[in-house]
Amino acid sequence: MTSPASRITYDRYSLTVDGRRVLLWSGEFHYFRLLSPELWRDVLEKIRAAGFNGVSLYFHWGYHSPKPGAYDFTGVRDVDRLLRLTEELGLYVVARPGPYINAETTGGGFPAWLKNVPGRARSSDPGYTRAYREWLGRINPIIARHQLTRGGSVIAYNAENEYAANTDAAYMEDIQRKARDAGIDVPITHNQCCDASWTPTWATGQGAVQIPGVDDYPQSFECREPDTWGTWGEGVTERLSQNAPAYGAEYQAGAIDLNKAGYEKCRELTGPAFMKVYYKSNLITSGATMFGYYMAFGGTNWGRLAQPNDVYTSYDYGAPITENRQLTGKYDEFKRQGLFVTTTAPLAKTDVAAAPASSDPAVHTEARANPDTGTQFVLVRHADRRTDADRSSTLTWKTPDGTHQVPVQVKGRDAKVLVAGYDLGGQRLTLSTSELLTHTTAGGRDVAVLYGTEGVAGTTVLRYASRPTVKVLDGTVRTSYENGALTLGYTHEGLARVLITGGGRRPLLLLLGTEKEAAKFWRSGDVLLRGTDLVRSAVLKGGDLTVRADLSKAGDIEAFVPASRLTVNGRAVPVHPTPSGSLVGRVAGPEAVRVPSLTGWRTRAEAPEARPGYDDSRWTVARKTTTVSPIKPKTLPVLYADDYGYHHGHVWYRGRFTATGSEASVDLNAITGKGGIYQVWLNGRYLGSAAGGEQKDADSPVNPDPGPGRFPIPSGLLTEGRSAVLSVLVENMGHNDDWTADDVRHKQPRGLVGASVTTTGSGAAAPITWKIQGGTADPVRGPFNTGGLHGERAGWHLSPSPGGQGWRPGLPTVAPGVSWSRTRFRLDLPRDQDVPLTLRFGQGTGRHRVLIYLNGWNVGEYVSGGVQRDFTLPAGVLRTRGDNALALAVIAEDETTLGALTLTPVANHRVPD
Repeated sequence: MTSPASRITYDRYSLTVDGRRVLLWSGEFHYFRLLSPELWRDVLEKIRAAGFNGVSLYFHWGYHSPKPGAYDFTGVRDVDRLLRLTEELGLYVVARPGPYINAETTGGGFPAWLKNVPGRARSSDPGYTRAYREWLGRINPIIARHQLTRGGSVIAYNAENEYAANTDAAYMEDIQRKARDAGIDVPITHNQCCDASWTPTWATGQGAVQIPGVDDYPQSFECREPDTWGTWGEGVTERLSQNAPAYGAEYQAGAIDLNKAGYEKCRELTGPAFMKVYYKSNLITSGATMFGYYMAFGGTNWGRLAQPNDVYTSYDYGAPITENRQLTGKYDEFKRQGLFVTTTAPLAKTDVAAAPASSDPAVHTEARANPDTGTQFVLVRHADRRTDADRSSTLTWKTPDGTHQVPVQVKGRDAKVLVAGYDLGGQRLTLSTSELLTHTTAGGRDVAVLYGTEGVAGTTVLRYASRPTVKVLDGTVRTSYENGALTLGYTHEGLARVLITGGGRRPLLLLLGTEKEAAKFWRSGDVLLRGTDLVRSAVLKGGDLTVRADLSKAGDIEAFVPASRLTVNGRAVPVHPTPSGSLVGRVAGPEAVRVPSLTGWRTRAEAPEARPGYDDSRWTVARKTTTVSPIKPKTLPVLYADDYGYHHGHVWYRGRFTATGSEASVDLNAITGKGGIYQVWLNGRYLGSAAGGEQKDADSPVNPDPGPGRFPIPSGLLTEGRSAVLSVLVENMGHNDDWTADDVRHKQPRGLVGASVTTTGSGAAAPITWKIQGGTADPVRGPFNTGGLHGERAGWHLSPSPGGQGWRPGLPTVAPGVSWSRTRFRLDLPRDQDVPLTLRFGQGTGRHRVLIYLNGWNVGEYVSGGVQRDFTLPAGVLRTRGDNALALAVIAEDETTLGALTLTPVANHRVPD
């Protein structure tokens, strides 16, 4: 059902929807990195449950457009479906259609065919303008019909991406004009990178956006150094306009794995300690009320989705939700902060205020206050945010309800946002040195959750007209009452429960816990619950409470609402009341599951293209002598794969020449992108492999000798006067980004750059004539799924049968070149259980890389000696109740044996069916 249209405005404080201020707390999600639309709901529900009220969504031009004029918005590319889902879940959307998005994806989101378009990309050049207008002409109408102003979910539109390093204001202006012409009427934003002090503001003049924002990555991406804080600066989001909210458009919530240390190290680098100090500082120091945390869920660079720079198949990113959709300690901290900022309405409008004086200058305080309500928000942290010390101080705190002396303690690398002068439901919170998680009102009483660091003392002061009745239900809490102030003193240990009645206010259940206890709470609408691994939704209707939850083990679920009956995942749960006035029931965990061993492998050698007699009559003749690329070939003809329409994966070349008898070596140059290789055969004899040109070859000055390889010709291999066939297999690791709007970088070619035969003596080698063959776009899976390997072109990755003519049993040692192995396995996992599986590679021998195909989908590439050994097999592509086909294309540089291959369960949760 379509929601009513809303009116969106903004001022220097925040966005406003229908007159209600909104603090936008959004997490980045890439639909193109989760190739099962069935799982989009799973991840978006997890994002919502963490307290996020929005998501930032890149839209990937190249993902939808395999060639000029062709666009696909079906299946895994159905962004209409995605936006309908955000509407259903009540999540605001910041739509980010580029045209350029970066995102460590191939081409930075540009389609590969754009490399053949004359004119500099990310500029007002006519060739590029025609191309990007075509894209915006397709994606903008989809975004427009899903705007909040039309009853949808899109609250803001992001023009371009990190463009402040460039200066084409007319281009920025035209992007916005195209959006407005398509009916985009929500505020237009932009994200500058990565320190606004050295970039144009785009806040005034031609090309200016309405709400300029900043990208902040203070920890950089050196994941081997988790103790490093602020490598790229202080990380305080800057206000770029006095007429718009401060916007942390991309704030670091993980890292690409520059050092190949593994994403768990990236999660540690950007973990809860970092989040507390930096995220809370942004709320108070900058007063920001718009955030986009990059990433909330990273996902997978399946197929040929990755750019050839610092990323691999996994794009886990060290995010709070792992690539396998599991929740982490970072998720808990996001929930603690997210529930707070989306509960506490006065935080959406604040000015700088006088901070409480600290008796210890090593304990830093600063404050903001809402000018309408007087509610204060005080940041308490170490003056030296890098210290690991524990410090105690006394705050002299002048609150709207009087001045108080309160003790505080800050442990190493910690920060708190404390609240004073707040109308908490029907209560008056004078102050608390515990942090507020959330509060609700149900059944005629208020319920509030406050929390603090384990073992640290806390003070909470509430105001009443007369002395209330205080009953400590659990824990140790000291109480006193004087001059209308009820003071509670305690130490944060476990979960204390205090019931307060009378005093001229409705009843209050106050729950005082540790950070760990706070993470056990969930809020769905006005329903507050405790327990289970995840609460996706909870609906109270009459006395019936219906909950959708994830359960990894048997345990209690507690509901703080006036319900008498509880249903969890469609099953009635026996319940009993507690002295807290809550309802408790015990829920069952999942059944144990077993997954099969991978047996029955069949293997077959590939690469008939390397044989001299192979029929290449249908291949494309390479005869071009000019190219749009600013990097020109060393030899002619032009052999760039993109110039012949082969944009992704492997490309085969076959060159013919007449031998003179004096040939000494084959000399080649190839650019594959970082981490790629190419392999060479002459008259069917394998000559070896070489590394393709690295990413650095895209930087100025242009490397004149990229990816060199000299391959000696064995004696007797060639016969004078006879035709010789040179076969070369080149892998394309993806296309360069275009962060600096530099066509030398963006249009760096892929494939052979130079090819010649060196002779002995003074005689010249005969000229080489070339043909080229690559892959074509899969009509279902899109352009990134396959390349030009023989097995891909022949459909070996699709075959339902692991065997057939030419296939031999087992996973034998294979010779250099290309071979394929296939098997089948059957799963019968319970329908109401989520059991994420990975394919794990054991230690093999030899240098090799393996393309992994699951039911026809390329789900990743394993590289021997690389950091990644586990590859996600996403449900939807993986048939959790049925037969599955697994195919491996093994590209071996020398004699190779694969290690053991196993299916590995990552987790086991009972989930809503």
